[in-house]
Amino acid sequence: MGTPHLSRRRVLSSVPAAALWLGGGALMGSLAACSKEKGMTFKSTDLGGADYGNELSLTDVSTGKPVTLASFKDHVVLLFFGFTQCPDICPTTLLKAKEIRDALGPDGKRLDVVFVTLDPERDTAEVLPAYVHSFDPSFIALRGDMAATKKVAREFRVFFQKVPNQDGSSYTLDHTAASYVIDKTGKLRLLVRYTDPVDNVVSDLKQLLAA
Repeated sequence: MGTPHLSRRRVLSSVPAAALWLGGGALMGSLAACSKEKGMTFKSTDLGGADYGNELSLTDVSTGKPVTLASFKDHVVLLFFGFTQCPDICPTTLLKAKEIRDALGPDGKRLDVVFVTLDPERDTAEVLPAYVHSFDPSFIALRGDMAATKKVAREFRVFFQKVPNQDGSSYTLDHTAASYVIDKTGKLRLLVRYTDPVDNVVSDLKQLLAA
């Protein structure tokens, strides 16, 4: 399978993160529309049993405390990688995350929406939480240095790269637009495409929260 063409919107909005890393045969097996396991049927892409997305070690910029997947024990996590100067996909995804959390009602308190910056150079400990909390004060903003950022991106198979502007005075980022869902045991469970309807994601999350 060839390398996907990068969108002028500076994100890979139509290609799930796994598509950048998996071969054709493995990818076809992972992109079933629905999956059944222990009585659950998902509308998002089931990543149960994936051999990646098992480690995360960053800092919660609001508290200054280190965060790992174990930090979210007994909660379901909706995880997205982006940057604060993203013009469209990142704010749209965070708005949808807010809608999803609200639609869960009281169960939404057990959903942690987590935003990992891919641009620690500009997304400082002051800038990042102000941006993320403007969508919902409960959202969690994670940051690391560039080495830690690259490590977690590799672990979750998230693509990103700098794209300088014409005069070289600044840059934007090309990056994967899919989100991940991590279940209450800390295991990577679902891949949510940017285009997946809110209702579908809510349905999937209700099952995982009830499990």
